[in-house]
Amino acid sequence: MPSHRLFSLLVLALAAAFLTGCAGPTYTYRYVPGKTATLENGYAVPPPNAPETVKVAIAAANRIVGSPYVYGGGHGRGQLDGGFDCSGTVSYTLQAAGLLRSPMPSGSFRSYGKGGEGRWMSVWARKGHVFLVVAGLRLDTGYTGYPEGPRWTTKTRPTKGGTVIRHPGGL
Repeated sequence: MPSHRLFSLLVLALAAAFLTGCAGPTYTYRYVPGKTATLENGYAVPPPNAPETVKVAIAAANRIVGSPYVYGGGHGRGQLDGGFDCSGTVSYTLQAAGLLRSPMPSGSFRSYGKGGEGRWMSVWARKGHVFLVVAGLRLDTGYTGYPEGPRWTTKTRPTKGGTVIRHPGGL
């Protein structure tokens, strides 16, 4: 094979590897009867058979849904801060459910809990952003189709490279 053709193939392979390496996993809503929460007027309704911890997490998140986005918001000692950023939203929800001792910044969630998706809850984290999936619904502060701030959504969300998925043990 001529060296220029080999070089071209090598460049194409490296470009493909680079481009696919920049993409992260994609959250996609999938309704599973009896396991997936539903949305009613912007609030999550847990499935009846969800574990109590999941119901508590959903109730906590519902208390802050509609709050404005405030950089650094939600990092107080579990109180409602008047606004929440992404990590404050996830921290508040997990703390209320007894799954986190103190608030964490988004990048720290990359090592939270256990690796991979959970059965009931999953934290999707990268440096600079984090969101939470509870009973199939995404709790996020952006990319929801609404103004920034904590919102539940079923909207698909692609993620950037470096995103990892973690979950609380047992959930």
